[in-house]
Amino acid sequence: QLQLVESGGGLVQPGGSLRLSCVVSGFSLDHYAIGWFRQAPGKEREGVSCISSADGVTYYGASVTGRFTISRDVARNTVYLQMNSLEPEDTALYYCAAAQGWGYYCLVSDSGVYGYWGQGTQVTVSS
Repeated sequence: QLQLVESGGGLVQPGGSLRLSCVVSGFSLDHYAIGWFRQAPGKEREGVSCISSADGVTYYGASVTGRFTISRDVARNTVYLQMNSLEPEDTALYYCAAAQGWGYYCLVSDSGVYGYWGQGTQVTVSS
């Protein structure tokens, strides 16, 4: 049974930082790409970042490039999203999702290719 569990969300002031974690079980990060997505109330789901199954190649959405960093610890079955210089516009429910295969690639822009999803963790950026 494939499972993904997010944690690390919370309330942070503008300019602050948070690190989200996505712990996976039932599969290996060597065989699945992991994406981070977010959705704010009244808005469409947005791709934030993803990391490929092969060699952990990383990709980012335009709105977070230079501020967010995705990484993984294969031995710990965990993918991280380090978020720096947070802005109120980053407020959303953040999800991690898994897609089998893809090699050195992953898609940030298409959430439909990800077949397995966590329940999400809330990030609120506010003063």
